[in-house]
Order: sequence, then C-alpha cells, then structure tokens
Amino acid sequence: MKVLLFNGSPHKEGCVYTALQEVAGALEKEGVESEILWIGTKPVSGCLACRRCYEKGHCVLEDGVAELSARLDEFDGFIFGSPVYYGSASGQICSFMDRLFYSSSAKLRGKPAAAVVSCRRGGATAAFDRLNKYFTISQMPVVSSQYWNQVHGNSPEEVRQDEEGLQIMRTLGKNMAWLLKSIHTAALPLPEREKPAHTNFIR
Repeated sequence: MKVLLFNGSPHKEGCVYTALQEVAGALEKEGVESEILWIGTKPVSGCLACRRCYEKGHCVLEDGVAELSARLDEFDGFIFGSPVYYGSASGQICSFMDRLFYSSSAKLRGKPAAAVVSCRRGGATAAFDRLNKYFTISQMPVVSSQYWNQVHGNSPEEVRQDEEGLQIMRTLGKNMAWLLKSIHTAALPLPEREKPAHTNFIR
C-alpha cells in the first residue's frame, strides 16, 4: 500500500512539507509507504475547458498533471496539502486539482483521500473545505483526524512548535493507514455506479 502526499506549496520544504512529513512518518510506522510530490514553482494553467481529456484520457497541457495522472494507479490513497492564500487553497494546487480530477476521476474513485492546510493564523477551515470538495464529488472516502487537518506557523520551525497540529497530522496518518488496511482486507468491489444524471435548472 502506498499513499501520495502532494505538496501544493511553492516552497519545497516549507510549512506544508513539514506537516506532510509528520503524516508520512505515521504512515511508515503503520507499514504504509508514502511519497511526497512537490508541485514546484512553474506556472500551472487553469482548465481551458477544451475537453480533449475526453479523447486522450488525460489532460493535454504540459505542466505535470498528465504525468501524475499516468501514475495514479501506483497509489492507494492521496493527501493534498496547501498553504492558505486569502482564506483559500493556493491557486497552483486548485488549477492542478481542477484538471487532474476532471480528466482522471475514474482512477481516483474509491481511493481514500484527505486535505492538509497550513496557515499563519486564519483561513484554514475555508481552504480545507475547498480541497475536500474534490474528494466528495469523486466518490473518494474522506479520511478524518481528531480535528480539522491544519497546522499553524509562519515557518517550518514555528509549525514544529504546533504540538496539536502535529498530533493531528500523526492521527491522520494512522487513520489513513487503518482505512487502507480495512479496504485491503475486505477486498470488496466498488459499489455499482448508476449512469450519471445531469439536471440543469434552465428549461
């Protein structure tokens, strides 16, 4: 079993990374592999609504989304981490996830997921809510912790002083490992999916 931890911060080893490291350590103790993937600092395009992913099976823009889409089968669970910008997740991670989830939702369905956010002081719950919406629309079980998955601090050093935040990260890792093991043990097929019904409110 393996979990992808996605660092959606422009800082490779900043506050988000510090939080994800704590989750990764808890996963390792539970016998679950993990990989931290950094979004980087290059521009990430928003979705162009070209729908070429319907033809190709992946996003056609070349900034990392298609590369991750090709690797999704390697992972059993996902954790997406973001800094808080003006009470929301970073623009980079939102653009990335918009396109990843739109083009590759079939590969994500049924796999446990969680969000992690980092802020100096406020806006964490709004950013956390934004990220969780990707999972709930994609039929992914959402993994919880003992509180909302957030850490506080303006630097990695300050995050390491957030004892409650780090404990929340460790609990998240343990809960993710427990759910993955439970799913693996049960080995049940995914629920049969009905044909999607799309209702528009303009007649």
